[in-house]
Amino acid sequence: MRKRRLAAWIAAPLAVGVFATACGGGGGGASEDGFITVNSTEPENPLVPANTTETGGGNVLDAMFTGLVGYDENTSEPYNEVAESIETTDNQHYTIKLKDGWTFHDGTPVTSQSFVRAWNYAAYAPNGQSTASFFEHIQGYDEVSPADPDGENGPQQAPKPTAETMAGLKAPDDRTIEVTLKAPFATFPTMLGYTAFSPMPEAFFKDKAAFEERPIGNGPFKFDERQPNQLIKLSSYDKYAGKNKPQIKGVEFRVYNELETAYQDLVSGNLDFIDQMPPSALVDEKWKTDLNNRGAVKPILSNNALQLPLYEAKYQDPKVRHAISLAIDRKQITDRVFNGTYDPATGWVPADAVPGYEAGACGEWCEFNPEKAKQLLSESGFKGPITITSNADGGHKEWISAICGQITNNLGVACNFNPVPTFSEFLKMHDENAHDGPFRFGWLGDYPAAETFLGKIYRTGASSNYMRYSSPEFDAAMDKADRAPSVQEGNKFYFEAEKILAKDMPSIPLWNQKAAVGWSDRLDGATVTFDRQLNLETVKLKS
Repeated sequence: MRKRRLAAWIAAPLAVGVFATACGGGGGGASEDGFITVNSTEPENPLVPANTTETGGGNVLDAMFTGLVGYDENTSEPYNEVAESIETTDNQHYTIKLKDGWTFHDGTPVTSQSFVRAWNYAAYAPNGQSTASFFEHIQGYDEVSPADPDGENGPQQAPKPTAETMAGLKAPDDRTIEVTLKAPFATFPTMLGYTAFSPMPEAFFKDKAAFEERPIGNGPFKFDERQPNQLIKLSSYDKYAGKNKPQIKGVEFRVYNELETAYQDLVSGNLDFIDQMPPSALVDEKWKTDLNNRGAVKPILSNNALQLPLYEAKYQDPKVRHAISLAIDRKQITDRVFNGTYDPATGWVPADAVPGYEAGACGEWCEFNPEKAKQLLSESGFKGPITITSNADGGHKEWISAICGQITNNLGVACNFNPVPTFSEFLKMHDENAHDGPFRFGWLGDYPAAETFLGKIYRTGASSNYMRYSSPEFDAAMDKADRAPSVQEGNKFYFEAEKILAKDMPSIPLWNQKAAVGWSDRLDGATVTFDRQLNLETVKLKS
């Protein structure tokens, strides 16, 4: 999924003079010696890996926890971190050996039980953890998290679990994890670097409230303090056993309500890193002058779409959905509104950022064809209006207004932007089936694989399937892809599953996002990972 990877904002380059400087949120001020400061958003939930599903909390937890695998900052390929080896002969039965010497920040050892107990806790339905579905491939998941017969928002109660732990998860000794999946799944080892699979210390299970107050991880940085809606401060962990030892003393995540405020702090030297440039900085590449070229634009595992509420009668005809897609000139918007920093989408997986993946699954339905769009809408009998909803705190007004203008011009129906004040309120609408028209969907991949852009969003009952899309044909295609003998073979079948999405069009792919980041002159060696984060393990301060 990660809902956490539902990005709260994207930066939309605008025409000069359109953007008004924002106010509120964040704060300047010098950082402590040896510490760096980065922009952030307020975490939605307490800092628990299994229940953190947005970027504000997720970025902090990625600094505090290290999983079985990590990902190369340049190629995104997985490599072993806590795992010494991950072995399988059939992609269904895995034996994972742990390295010795890993400890949590309270000094207790990281063992196989640290992972097994954490995964069982995350999957067990009564615990209500938002990342539970990531464990659905493990044998026994259906017993600890039985399917709700009419979805989580339906009137029927979900069955009670018949087990508290997954049968396919064993820890025969302190350094061995044995995993049995329901069926072969070649992508499973790649998933294991995602934060939901983090180990948890005994302290969490003894006193969850105390843990939420002062979380304990096993990663390169440990928790220092949190001031709600202001900052979260972490310091480097001197006993960190990972591949890259931190080169800085610590990091302060500063909460901002507006990107422009964060950017002004960066320009003035009161912030060290921003993970997305505001609109004003991207116009004519103004950031290059403001920051003396201290920035970069890099393809990342991120894309944007309009999801359609299939629970609304007027959007149940695929002709309506295809018509809206055909009426959008993606190239014009990425050129004029995004200043060429984004690429028009040709499918639901950002192929440029996923190793070995193919572009173009959407085919003709992601091409601009106003004549065919008008014809399909006429055949459907749809009269409008169309209301597009998004959070108002993320810089989306301009591109949504541009899409609405194209829809009105090319389809002849009224189109309006419905801004929801905050990202958290917007997420609540998803859970409550409260949309009456298309709504913005921004996705930041949890791990470098096609599956994370498909299975966690479009499978029947998937945790981020806010459209309530259900297709036995698509589910069967995903099963076939998941069970392929290798990731490379699986990619071919995921591409075929995408073509089913093209036929049904439950969502409308818009563009693939790039990370436009900036940093202060205090930093030396700033690099960005596939999920748009500053690599805190390798960044240095200039001496």
